[in-house]
Amino acid sequence: MPQTKDLSLLGKKTEYKQDYAPEVLEAFENKHQENDYWVTFDCPEFTSLCPITGQPDFATIRIDYIPDVKMVESKSLKLYLFSFRNHGAFHEDCVNIIMKDLIKLMNPKYIEVTGIFTPRGGISIYPYTNYGRPQTKYVQLAEDRLFNHSFPI
Repeated sequence: MPQTKDLSLLGKKTEYKQDYAPEVLEAFENKHQENDYWVTFDCPEFTSLCPITGQPDFATIRIDYIPDVKMVESKSLKLYLFSFRNHGAFHEDCVNIIMKDLIKLMNPKYIEVTGIFTPRGGISIYPYTNYGRPQTKYVQLAEDRLFNHSFPI
């Protein structure tokens, strides 16, 4: 039986926050902590606002992580990502904020966040950020993936 005592959003009416809301993120216990494995979220309907013009920006946000004790609950992640809809932040800020909030929530072994933003003004931006837990083998993974990074087509 799934452990849901700490999850407050599942099975309830969805309330969408109107601005950046990291407090909606929820985590649950990883039942396979002895294994290293990837979890990937592909969020193709991400929107935020340009902090200068107020124009909307659209993106796919890809989140990949290797969990440890905690994992992010997907409905809370959806509501969290939705909370950027009226939030003014540059593309690079968005991916870094998302990664840092998820590190704070879960303390994963490894995480990376990629933003695949649609073109505006004839230019597409694809920011990428990652993190490997300090003093572990995941630091090397983060370094390798960062320095060998190429846009995933």
